Amino acid sequence: MHDEFMSESIQKLLDVMACLRDPNGGCPWDLEQNFASISPYTVEEAYEVADAIERNDMHDLKDELGDLLFQIVFHSQLAREQNLFTFDDVVTHVSHKMISRHPHVFGDRNDVKNTNDVNVLWDEIKAEEKPKSARILDEVTRALPALLRAQKLQKKAAKVGFDWPTTQEVFDKIEEEKIELNQAIKNESLSEIEEEIGDLLFCLVNLARKLDVDAERALTKTNAKFYNRFNGIEEEIKVKDKKWNDFSLDELEAMWVKQKRLTRK
Repeated sequence: MHDEFMSESIQKLLDVMACLRDPNGGCPWDLEQNFASISPYTVEEAYEVADAIERNDMHDLKDELGDLLFQIVFHSQLAREQNLFTFDDVVTHVSHKMISRHPHVFGDRNDVKNTNDVNVLWDEIKAEEKPKSARILDEVTRALPALLRAQKLQKKAAKVGFDWPTTQEVFDKIEEEKIELNQAIKNESLSEIEEEIGDLLFCLVNLARKLDVDAERALTKTNAKFYNRFNGIEEEIKVKDKKWNDFSLDELEAMWVKQKRLTRK
């Protein structure tokens, strides 16, 4: 009964999507879309899912997961119209892939005992699936946010031994990049400054990885922290019925320190 209900729910969503794309009576906006035009919305919905999880808002999470599922259905509808694949093909393919990549669950691999074993096995199976001509770093998606992509590129390189052995060597590299950045600033070369800042950021991501910290998650948390503290200052200014330029930088810094204390509590 439960499986039948789920099947009906999915079919209803597929029917809704088909109606939206119906040339005779569909939605003009939906009819104008293609893979490229809705791709940014797909990425945005994935981030909104992550945001709901970060806020531990399960009501929003349910809503955002639905929006993300709709994006998958939208892409599948576009593909069906072009005789490329269907939603059923997407589901069937990912089901087969998950089964094949978990032989310790669905097969006879009994040597997988912990998470590290699972990760090693996963990489082995993925390596067998991809074309033999593929380069090591080609597997890292280009469309990822720069911080996340840097982390994944470094992780891939580290698996073949291209990595600093210790965190101290990463610290040394960071100091080296800081010197080069200072020189670029003295040269007043915007292109050099941009390059050196990129190198410094890349090194900081490397340091985070060496310390088992997810750089993307760490920066996301800092963004949220800055957002909350800045809003706290803004509220304090409103309560005092003043404007930002009524305060000196030292006074704003004092408010910032106050917000730090409050948020830490």
